[in-house]
Amino acid sequence: MPTTQREGRRTAAEAYHRPMAAPDTHQHRVTVRLRPVQPADLPTLCAFQQDPDSCALAAVKPRTTDNFLEHWRGVLADDTIIPRAILADETLAGTISRFNREGEHFVGYWIAREHWGKGIATRALQLLLEEVTTRPLRASVASHNAASLRVLERCGFAITGKRHEPATDRFLEADVVSLILRAPNATAQPAQRPPSPL
Repeated sequence: MPTTQREGRRTAAEAYHRPMAAPDTHQHRVTVRLRPVQPADLPTLCAFQQDPDSCALAAVKPRTTDNFLEHWRGVLADDTIIPRAILADETLAGTISRFNREGEHFVGYWIAREHWGKGIATRALQLLLEEVTTRPLRASVASHNAASLRVLERCGFAITGKRHEPATDRFLEADVVSLILRAPNATAQPAQRPPSPL
């Protein structure tokens, strides 16, 4: 259940989080926690983002292994980004990040397809929002990605607009929904989708 940010147009300090339980469809309570992304995670995360169904949902084209590893080495070296690995019952299930572009703060996440439908994305976003207190936070998601839209709205994000984006070298043509999580009593202005750290 990925969200992604479109290049130039569209659209997580080391800390560990208390685990949170997420119910799945089989009534097993999945324990979700976040930890910093580690270099050893990258091969597994690369395989996640090469899954065709995940890419179609996110309206992205997968990165090659070399491009993915180069991209993530840059992410891990950038102290303005807060990248977190999502663990579901201590199994690596995806990533979630807070990152900055052009003075705006964004969140994005990617959940491996085998972990969809278990409430993991919602729990992971709740945990990240406990750590990251900066507001406003922005996100954007392909309009056909209804599950990701529900995750963001459950966590307090509000839709601010929708636009059509053409295909690029990284992204597929798609309608994209912009969302914002505002500080109390604040108003928001629409933002363009920045490059993704995911």
